[in-house]
Amino acid sequence: QLVRYAFQRIRQQQQQQVRLCSGHGIQQQTALRVEEEDSFPKLADVPPMAAPFPMKLEHASDVGEQFKYADLSVRLAAPHQLNPKPDVDDLAFGKYFTDHMLRVSYHRRLGGWQKPEITPMENLNLHPAAKVFHYAIELFEGMKAYRGFDGKIRFFRPEMNMARMNVTAYRSGLPTFDSEELIKAMARLVTIDSEWVPHTESASLYIRPTLIGIEPTLGVASSDSALLYTILSPVGPYFKPGASGLKLYADPKYTRAWPGGVGDRKVGSNYGPTIHVQKEALRNGCHQVLWLYGDDHQLTEVGVMNVFILYMKKNGERELLTPPLNGLILPGITRDSIIRLCHQWGEFSVREEKFTMSMVQKLSKEGRLLEMFGAGTAAVISPIERIAYMGDEIFVPTESHDSPLYRRLYNTLTDIQYGKLEHPWAYVID
Repeated sequence: QLVRYAFQRIRQQQQQQVRLCSGHGIQQQTALRVEEEDSFPKLADVPPMAAPFPMKLEHASDVGEQFKYADLSVRLAAPHQLNPKPDVDDLAFGKYFTDHMLRVSYHRRLGGWQKPEITPMENLNLHPAAKVFHYAIELFEGMKAYRGFDGKIRFFRPEMNMARMNVTAYRSGLPTFDSEELIKAMARLVTIDSEWVPHTESASLYIRPTLIGIEPTLGVASSDSALLYTILSPVGPYFKPGASGLKLYADPKYTRAWPGGVGDRKVGSNYGPTIHVQKEALRNGCHQVLWLYGDDHQLTEVGVMNVFILYMKKNGERELLTPPLNGLILPGITRDSIIRLCHQWGEFSVREEKFTMSMVQKLSKEGRLLEMFGAGTAAVISPIERIAYMGDEIFVPTESHDSPLYRRLYNTLTDIQYGKLEHPWAYVID
């Protein structure tokens, strides 16, 4: 990364030198060199971080055959099946869908995974007793495809989504799969529907891989039949552009997850029960729910996002905190990326440790609370401005600084996603 940055700067300097001339050019060159030295990235000498979940999961012996990208078949939509593309300014999250979908069936009695296929977008035909309807045997992932300034389409760390999806499948009694084969199949799907990837950096194509149990039996047991499918949806910003920071509703009587549960897995049963509380938050003039846990009111997640707090320690140094992966929160890919970037910058300490509402209140009263923000695939990074908590309204000066950390992180991540910054996290679709 450091060498790539150096080469980019050298090329920029060479291009600048061509435009320079005589003594005035020498002065400009000197100014350019000083500016580059000031902006050179500060990389700390930190040990490599482990992934937040196993990147390769050994398949159970009874899973059977794995599907292969080489066996993928494609059935294109007929002209009358094509959908009109919405205007970018009208995009709402998850409202519109592209023309095609990816499907892979699984049947244990037939030897395991069947051949993958891309078909026109169509309704699913499932038996009323399918386990997904009765016992919530299902899971999903959230990814995006981005059209860069160079016209190329990129995924962002797709191997992380696939690894997390496999871990969730194992926890849910659903069959695991080969991550690389699914990534290649989804890349083909996005290529077929490539014109649905917005031609702007203010929007992207949301990718929703989903795995459901479809065995038509009412026993509470693992499903011997499953369906893995992926649908695509062009999306704009998760929150309205120009909106101020989030106001959060923090009521300790509601709990999102608990030890030993599946709060750290991306299953639908984590989300359905939150809808009522989200409506209550809106009635109280708030945007999202700040989920608390325990008698000490630990902060866990913001809506469907991970939460971060930047504060000033008593010795004047800054520190970034986020809750640990103790089973209560989702191990987000954006969360992991933020932690890694901040470790590389080496400008302040980063800790994964629980923190409570009493700590937030104390930091606010002492003027040491600097920033709070949520992070996730859908919204990337969202600043937090206020917290409504047990009759107290806590102001968070996230956007009051000249160069807030959340904005720097947002710019860095989106530069990688849209190809402005070359980085191994960007997966270019050929």
